Amino acid sequence: MTTIVGIRDLARNIDILQKHDYVDIEDKKTHEYKGLFLSPAYAKEFKEYLENKSKKDKEDKLSRLKTYAGKGSIDAKYDNLSSKELKETVSLEKING
Repeated sequence: MTTIVGIRDLARNIDILQKHDYVDIEDKKTHEYKGLFLSPAYAKEFKEYLENKSKKDKEDKLSRLKTYAGKGSIDAKYDNLSSKELKETVSLEKING
């Protein structure tokens, strides 16, 4: 169950949150949408959803950046090496054939 309430109404009666699954907050004067309050019953589940979505978005951006940085053409065995270790390993491979 949901409802639309004003900011002042919410401040006066916080129990509104207990009676509904979520509450849309609207500025009654300007009719501007201000946000959403979730019932405590759904808060943890929604927080996990947002964290997973954020993590996926960051991974997508990183994978796109890796293609521009040339990371896509480097062998996976070099992934966890520092720049110094990478230089040493490549030098040794050139020397050893």
